[in-house]
Amino acid sequence: MKIFLITGANGFIGKHLCLRLSDEAKLRGTILSDESASSLLKNCEPVSILPISENTDWNDALINVDTVIHLAARVHVMRETSTDPLFEFRKVNLYGTVHLARQAAQAGVRRFVFMSTIGVNGDNSGYKSYMPSDHPKPHNPYSVSKYEAELALQKISLETGLEVVIIRAPLVYGVGNPGNFLSLLRIISKGIPLPLASITNSRSLIYVGNLVDAMALCAVHPIAAGKTYLVSDGEDVSTPELIHRTAKALGVNVRLFPMPISLMRAAGKITGKNGAVNQLTGSLSVDSSRIRQELGWIPPFTMNEGLQKTAEWFKKR
Repeated sequence: MKIFLITGANGFIGKHLCLRLSDEAKLRGTILSDESASSLLKNCEPVSILPISENTDWNDALINVDTVIHLAARVHVMRETSTDPLFEFRKVNLYGTVHLARQAAQAGVRRFVFMSTIGVNGDNSGYKSYMPSDHPKPHNPYSVSKYEAELALQKISLETGLEVVIIRAPLVYGVGNPGNFLSLLRIISKGIPLPLASITNSRSLIYVGNLVDAMALCAVHPIAAGKTYLVSDGEDVSTPELIHRTAKALGVNVRLFPMPISLMRAAGKITGKNGAVNQLTGSLSVDSSRIRQELGWIPPFTMNEGLQKTAEWFKKR
């Protein structure tokens, strides 16, 4: 069987990916030197590395590897303390990725699947959906570092023949979900009235089971080489509809009442929650038709199925 190296294999997406690939390849997952091998699933061979940077030694991890799926990254930092956040993101997401890709090419790795972000396209799609061909508009240090890594990987591919596949995803939800979606589950489960009834936006999401299925396909499909794919559940919803669907999955009642969006945004500026308000009120729609048409990908789960599985996990935790 082919050997896949998965960076970030003990993370939210990484664990789901290892489950998805367990019957298709031998899996090798990276852990940091201070992490336990027990943080990986049993089907994943652990390999210890130092924190990702331009100096990380990947040689042992890359022995006989056919495909690298690079998930590990410096992601959104809730309480940023660095005076130069972009530099900190670049150290891991740009320089670290470039170093890994070059060592992978030297080691004879065939394909490199890179987990990017829809933030490369921007943070508000307006009245149309984002497409892979859109002019990139990365909007924060995280998405800037990811876009720069995309460009660097494409250059390395031309120089070495390494097959690079880039995946940009919107908000990912599912079993074990950290971050904003977990916060939303907590709020909805309490039945707190929410001032969101006036919002008429359109947002794409992707269930983690759908995301890792798309990754698994991109790792092996010959047509995927050199492509950038936007992925989603294929079903866009407004914020109020998402809340109602999630509440139904949780088995709770939810009450939404109207509030002028301008007032919500003003409150966001005052409280320093401008980004959260923009996520709730703005539109971010993704056109995932390219991966469906070129690779024949069909998400194995509907949004309602994904929300139900997520809700069942949340109620048990």
